[in-house]
Amino acid sequence: MPPPTNVVEMKQIVKRFPGVLANDHVDLDLRQGEIHALLGENGAGKSTLTNILAGLYRADEGEIFVNGQRADIGSPRDAIRCGIGMIYQHFMLVPSQTVTENIILGLDEPRFFLNLPKAEKRVAELSNQFGLKVDPRAHIWQLSVGEQQRVEILKMLYRGANILILDEPTAVLTPQEAHELFETLRSMTAQGRSVIFISHHLDEILEIADRVTVMQKGRVTAAGVSPKGMTKNDLARLMVGRDVVFALAKKKIEPGDVVLEIENVRALNDRGLPALQNLSLQVRANEILGVAGVAGNGQRELSQVITGLRPIVSGRIHLGAYDLTDHSPGEIFNLGVGHIPEDRLGSGLASGLDVMHNLILRRYKEPPIARGISINWGVADKVSQNLVATFDISTPGVHTRVGTLSGGNTQKVILAREISTRPDLLVAVHPTRGLDVGATEAVHKLLLQQREQGAAILLISEDLDELLAISDRIAVIFDGQIVGEMPAENADIEKIGLMMAGTSAETK
Repeated sequence: MPPPTNVVEMKQIVKRFPGVLANDHVDLDLRQGEIHALLGENGAGKSTLTNILAGLYRADEGEIFVNGQRADIGSPRDAIRCGIGMIYQHFMLVPSQTVTENIILGLDEPRFFLNLPKAEKRVAELSNQFGLKVDPRAHIWQLSVGEQQRVEILKMLYRGANILILDEPTAVLTPQEAHELFETLRSMTAQGRSVIFISHHLDEILEIADRVTVMQKGRVTAAGVSPKGMTKNDLARLMVGRDVVFALAKKKIEPGDVVLEIENVRALNDRGLPALQNLSLQVRANEILGVAGVAGNGQRELSQVITGLRPIVSGRIHLGAYDLTDHSPGEIFNLGVGHIPEDRLGSGLASGLDVMHNLILRRYKEPPIARGISINWGVADKVSQNLVATFDISTPGVHTRVGTLSGGNTQKVILAREISTRPDLLVAVHPTRGLDVGATEAVHKLLLQQREQGAAILLISEDLDELLAISDRIAVIFDGQIVGEMPAENADIEKIGLMMAGTSAETK
């Protein structure tokens, strides 16, 4: 039997950034007709390596061969010419344009006359060939998140890509949409195309990957191994060098009094359109309520109305005996609400400041850190050192700029700041998005500890595995409303997925 054909060979790739060796003489090969998974902790160098292959970065050293020929890839256009296309987690589509218009946007041909019906026909042919069901004439704003992802894949196939790089492709999909994506990937590889698949979901790797390459601290530690016969723990051990607990022990605790009560709340999104529509829910002490839903169904607005970052049109929000409606973020925090926002560096932290300044942001006006109208920097330093130790934040020191830390450690800084104030209610939005298995385990442990200590936790996440692992109840949000609720311990994943897509199990 002839040896498999390599369609990509990356040899001794080196990429340096100021103070960081992101890729340290990395080798990676991709075979024709395979799905090759790329694993690693945050900061391991996966994104840097694939961005070099996709033409966003240029390697400082090393060579790239595509179909046996040395390739000089200095831009995404060069990568496309080599048949390489990357589909990012955050889609790059124009909502007001149609599917076909988005797919042909930026192409050199045709230069003077646009034959849109011909392009629509070609899009339809590709759609049928690979099972990527989408209407070529539909506008992007009319499509679900899963359909938008299909458009991104079709965009690369239309450009002739035979090598696809998918970065966390299931992060925003329902379970049904993820299954459909896997069927599409299998169809593409069966027809000779090749896929590099980046994911932190180890179950997905075991299901879909033909081979796995693992990176740690910029170097390859396991090259092209077969996942057959492996378990999630085997993969996790390759990634982080130790066993990872996926099913954390969750103590049986009777929920306490109602801490958060939302009654018939209506709110608008940034475009002035309805985002929350008569939404009601309750969260009790000693309880984690998980909110499941596809991105864009009101989760962001829900967290913002609770924390005072967005006004409501009607309805009431209560924290115990207190009416939070229309209070400022500062007033709501002082009443006992902590917030882990979805955008860690954008709204969760002051990325230009050091770890210490970020850790005391909630407490600098209060003794012992406050000393009259000034700050006792010695106490601030000591408090920060204690929080770094308690929450196991990996940082060179408390005076290190927080924006230089890994994703897991920046998240720990936010958790340390919010949890150390002992809030009655903690609103956690996508707390482990983009984190590796080790960092995810640490965040889950911290949330469960808060639950055991009496806090009420509203956990908003698009990761069903996360919701099932640590929630007590799961509520499903669709189109700004809670459309269903069930205990997490006997939740029906298929039913949740249908509700996330706006379909009840009865109407399936």
